[in-house]
Amino acid sequence: MRVVVQRSKDACVKVGGETVGRIERGLVVLVGVTHEDTEQDARYLAEKLAGLRIFEDGEGKMNLSVADIGGAILSVSQFTLYGDTRKGKRPNFMAAARPDHAKPLYETFNGLLREQGLQVETGVFGAMMDVQLTNWGPVTLLLESR
Repeated sequence: MRVVVQRSKDACVKVGGETVGRIERGLVVLVGVTHEDTEQDARYLAEKLAGLRIFEDGEGKMNLSVADIGGAILSVSQFTLYGDTRKGKRPNFMAAARPDHAKPLYETFNGLLREQGLQVETGVFGAMMDVQLTNWGPVTLLLESR
């Protein structure tokens, strides 16, 4: 699994013009799944993300997690994270898992975050979505389970 993590002051995701997920301070997480991923990958990334210290403490150091600041997570499925652009001009998405494999792992990942006491908002798996955010910092990180 691969996730892009963006520290955000506010964010929302819309489907067909309707807001389906919204957070204030927290993390926007774009989640990609590949064929070999398992529940172990989802667990690893959920634990890593929940404890990731990328918010500033009173001394201005990145020392606090999303839970420490009382923040939330906006999780959005993103198969294009496995787009291969090494050949040609059009990405190849063969490394992205098919929906019947990816959706359950995406839902497991979100459930594991909730089990850790985090508020998790989501987009709609497989839908065309509009994601808006104020990237705070900016801070953007790439996490991978392998």
